[in-house]
Amino acid sequence: MSGPANPPEPPAAGRGGNLGPLRLHVPEPHYRPGDAVDFRHIVVPPAGAQPRPDETCPPAETFALCNDLIRVLDEAGRAVGPWNPQLDPATLRRMLRMMALTRAFDERMYRGQRQGKTSFYMKSAGEEATAVAPAMALDFEDMVFPSYRQQGILITRGYPLVDMINQIYSNRADRLKGRQLPIMYSARSHNFFTISGNLATQLPQAVGWAMASASRGDTRIAATWVGEGSTSEGDFHSAMTFAAVYNVPVVFNVVNNQWAISSFSGFAGAERATFAARAIGYGIAGLRVDGNDPLAVYAAERWAADRARSNMGPTLIEHFTYRAEGHSTSDDPGAYRSAQERSEWPLGDPIARLRDHLIALGEWSDDQQAAMDQELAEAVRAATKEAEKNGILGHGLHHPFKTMFEDVFEELPWHLQEQAEQAIRERRIKWPEWKE
Repeated sequence: MSGPANPPEPPAAGRGGNLGPLRLHVPEPHYRPGDAVDFRHIVVPPAGAQPRPDETCPPAETFALCNDLIRVLDEAGRAVGPWNPQLDPATLRRMLRMMALTRAFDERMYRGQRQGKTSFYMKSAGEEATAVAPAMALDFEDMVFPSYRQQGILITRGYPLVDMINQIYSNRADRLKGRQLPIMYSARSHNFFTISGNLATQLPQAVGWAMASASRGDTRIAATWVGEGSTSEGDFHSAMTFAAVYNVPVVFNVVNNQWAISSFSGFAGAERATFAARAIGYGIAGLRVDGNDPLAVYAAERWAADRARSNMGPTLIEHFTYRAEGHSTSDDPGAYRSAQERSEWPLGDPIARLRDHLIALGEWSDDQQAAMDQELAEAVRAATKEAEKNGILGHGLHHPFKTMFEDVFEELPWHLQEQAEQAIRERRIKWPEWKE
């Protein structure tokens, strides 16, 4: 059957008949510098109101928690509800000490950068619980794949502060021989995978490591950290796909600190859904936790770790927290957010909240807190002085030139051996006084 003799003309290009014009949506923050701080859009549910499913439950039983907020510490400093991990006072004091030590370390290194002793530093102020509490919830043998704001993991696992400072200064005692940017640590001895400045690369690496652990019949799991902004990277979604398909024993920690450098979380998708809700699309377990509540963070991480160890697969945890200071020493947060945000943040400060909990238990006091803060500041100062004996930025005390050719190949190929000899020979010609 033939068609109409005169078929209708197609709409002119750029026209949609009676349809209105398309509009592009660009996310807008709730307020800008100079505006009054307004966190009314953040829903803070009562502490202890969130159900705690069994670690071996089907993933769908966790999906409601992806849109809730797991909380343990209430406004009076009491630990309430089914997620209360029931930690003893000694463990709570150690957790408080590790968070306070992380903050003291950050303060000293920040001052060192401002004094020109290193080129770069990133503080974790306000986010200490998202590193320290998980480090305590995981086994030491579990492999961690951190981002660049989890120095609290190394500190909690007992890595020497002097070695951390040597790396920051890239001096002659730097175990990484000056090959990494400051704060991008690596510590195989402490099951701490090398930090990379390329965002989200650690996620598929963590999944691959955990797949290997499972294929060998090992008992160790992997845990990895990423900022909410980096969940828009392709590596995040690749890792999630592999983890879901192969039921990989891995914990994804998404630290939602509200800011990806100067871009607010809306640009990473926070206007549409929570970051924990991404677990729903992949069919894996998901939890959304108050990231400034150290007990809630500990409980969620332990739950996810126990689930992984029970062969129930991966878990995505969104740690809902706040970056109290700039992205790094290269950042001026006053250019894009209000200076009052830190004090107005509705979930408070993680160190203060755990301190108040211990005080409420009768296991701590303000005087003890002040004494501990002073002790830790002195300990960090002493470690800094020790590290500075090995040199600081720009002083000439660094690893020998020849080490740039080491630790890449088990045996240096002949052509690189020739290049190394040539480079060293030319260096001696240019600087006759050179001895290394």
